Amino acid sequence: MESPVLAVIVGCEVGFWVVVFGALAVRYLLHRQRASIIVLALLPLLDVVLLGAVAVDLQRGSEVETVHRLAGIYLGVTVAFAHPLIRWADVRFAHWFADGPPPLARQSQGRNAFRHEVGMFGRWICAAAVSIAAVLLLAWTVADGDQARALYGFFPTLGVITVVWLLVGPLWSLADVRAG
Repeated sequence: MESPVLAVIVGCEVGFWVVVFGALAVRYLLHRQRASIIVLALLPLLDVVLLGAVAVDLQRGSEVETVHRLAGIYLGVTVAFAHPLIRWADVRFAHWFADGPPPLARQSQGRNAFRHEVGMFGRWICAAAVSIAAVLLLAWTVADGDQARALYGFFPTLGVITVVWLLVGPLWSLADVRAG
């Protein structure tokens, strides 16, 4: 696999955390609330860069590989899970650098755990929808017929992830609530 898309995915992931921790440093170390929000507003640019890299790679005639399908899933996950990840990091950063309260431990059993699992599964559904939209956009705009068919090959992967997440997330947690 020699696709430059993998390097862009890795770069976007590194960039995500650099932007998040940079924004938190601006907020808590420099005490610039508005500036930190502006820094966080850069995050969607990473998604645009990723989508653009995949589009350019496909436009150049590259054969669709696993990494192209992974890019769609990665894009969906960053859109759907960015806010909770930022909130997670913010609580810890505030605790370490601004005398904020320590992070609360997430409950692993009971109704609150079930609600959390349902919420995370809902975010996954959102991530899957964004992934599907991104793949369809690429398939309809820059991919040729063979590339489009190959891109659609990631739909079963989304289905498997969704079923597994449902089983080990909300349904497992629900069984735990009912048993308790």
